[in-house]
Amino acid sequence: MTDAASKLDTQEIVIDEVFPHAPETIWKTLTSGELMSRWIMAPTGFEPVEGKHFTFQTKPAGAWDGTIHCQVLEVKRDERLAYAWKGGHDGNVGYGSQLDTVVTWTLSRVENGTRLRLVHSGFVLPRNDTAYKNMSEGWKKVLQNLGSIADEQG
Repeated sequence: MTDAASKLDTQEIVIDEVFPHAPETIWKTLTSGELMSRWIMAPTGFEPVEGKHFTFQTKPAGAWDGTIHCQVLEVKRDERLAYAWKGGHDGNVGYGSQLDTVVTWTLSRVENGTRLRLVHSGFVLPRNDTAYKNMSEGWKKVLQNLGSIADEQG
C-alpha cells in the first residue's frame, strides 16, 4: 500500500462569525455550564479547566448510548477553548459511528465585537460522513443559538 493510500481522508468543519459583544461576554457564554445547556446541550461535569472530563448526552443509536465524552484540552481565557469530542460505536454505520474529534473555539477582538471561529476537526471519511454532514449544518444553528444567549448577557 502506498503512503497516500494508507492516509485517511479527514475533514473539519470551520465556521467564522462576528458577534457584537466583547470577548468576555462570548467567553462566558462558551464556558458557563448553565448557558451551554441553552445553546448546545447540557454538559455534565464541565469546567473550563485543562484536563477536565465532561459529557454531553444526545440521541442514542444502535450500539451507542448517545454519550459524547469530552476532555478540555486547552483554556486561554477570553481567547481559546478546545476539547476532545468522542462518541459513537465501531459497530454503527451512519449516525452513531465512532467519532474521535476536537472542537476548538477561538475568540479575537474586532472593531465591532468578537470574531468567533469554530473548528471541529478529525472527521474520518467515509466512516464519519453522516456526522460530518449533520454537524456541518448543526453547528451553524448552534452558533445562532450562542449569539442569542450572548445577546441576553449584554
